[in-house]
Amino acid sequence: MATTLMTPEQYLGTSFEGLDCEYIDGEIVERTGGELQHSQTQVRLVEIVFEVRQRMPAYAFISLRLKLSATRYRIPDIAIFADHKPEENVPSVPPLIVVEIASRDDSYTKIVEKLQDYHVWGVPHVWLVDPRQRKLSIYRTDGLTAVGDLKVPELNLTASPVDLFG
Repeated sequence: MATTLMTPEQYLGTSFEGLDCEYIDGEIVERTGGELQHSQTQVRLVEIVFEVRQRMPAYAFISLRLKLSATRYRIPDIAIFADHKPEENVPSVPPLIVVEIASRDDSYTKIVEKLQDYHVWGVPHVWLVDPRQRKLSIYRTDGLTAVGDLKVPELNLTASPVDLFG
């Protein structure tokens, strides 16, 4: 995978073919995705957030650029904000939840690096969902931990493998 050096301004002004790319310390980094299971899981998670919206404000965004720092822009599979929609085109305030959905081509090291970036930035709930293995994990200070259900007390939300994968 080739990398290209550019400024944040150049990155923000660039349209990429296929999936949008991330910007990490001057380098353009390609993302994976596009598989049927990946897409189905994204849709199901967004549906769950819409169910939550019947009770309280919650806003899900697919592949939204997030500004983690002046030199680091990540694009999670899903970013979920509570209480209000972000006002910035590229939000610089952490969402309540960030979800990465594992794809066949994802490297464990790279995905954990992304999860750590979100956690360090201040995202309270950092999730990894693996539709092929039907596994759910959360990322915290002590690393990645497999869980039976994904829970967000602030939204009174619980998502199980059955909820996400049928």
